[in-house]
Amino acid sequence: MSHSTSTGPLGPGDHVVVLTGAGISADSGLATFRGGGGLWEGHRVEDVATPEAWARDPATVWRFYQLRRAALLEVEPNAGHRALFELESAASERGVGFTLITQNVDDLHQRAGSTVIPMHGQLQRLRCETCGHFQDGLEYLDTETFLPCSQCGDPSLRPDIVWFGEMPYDLDAIEVAMSSVTHFLASGTSGAVYPASGLLSAARSVGAQTFVNALDAPENLGHKDVFLEGSASQVLPQWVASCLRG
Repeated sequence: MSHSTSTGPLGPGDHVVVLTGAGISADSGLATFRGGGGLWEGHRVEDVATPEAWARDPATVWRFYQLRRAALLEVEPNAGHRALFELESAASERGVGFTLITQNVDDLHQRAGSTVIPMHGQLQRLRCETCGHFQDGLEYLDTETFLPCSQCGDPSLRPDIVWFGEMPYDLDAIEVAMSSVTHFLASGTSGAVYPASGLLSAARSVGAQTFVNALDAPENLGHKDVFLEGSASQVLPQWVASCLRG
């Protein structure tokens, strides 16, 4: 596989698609899903991240996600988030398409200024399963008491998170973006969670230049992909700079 960071020149008609995962948020201090100290340490996925868990033990699920919501107040976007916003802004000026898709449920991309497709939901949002009402914001962080729906009175809003076994959001918009991608970057993702893991091969299939940034080679790395080893906060500013120089 190649180790060059160069994308070649970006110009009108090009479309850059970026997929980010937990690795970019780890650089801001948020726990990832894997390894010692990982997000699920002390919890089975089945106990906190499935619809069945919510039905069986909503108190545990609520507490888990309320703590995660509170953690958002302690972190800030890092250089990787800011670099992707810089690329989005420059792409708009140059007539280059840009789509940012994230598997992350934090709001760090949004706080950096980016327009993002959060395919696995958003921690800063709660959702009513009865009427579909959304409540945005992190003002309510009580871990013991559920928040009722202000629209229909359902006694407990749920986290607006795509749990295991549920359908990711915005798959139609993602498919449209992938149909015209010319440059694809996956950053900080394990390449193990479908359907996000399939985007890299989808980009290859339409002839896009493909780049992968991670600390270690992910499961879906291919021999034609440019592997950019290292942390997102260090690698992405360099990669974006190479895009803009080109």
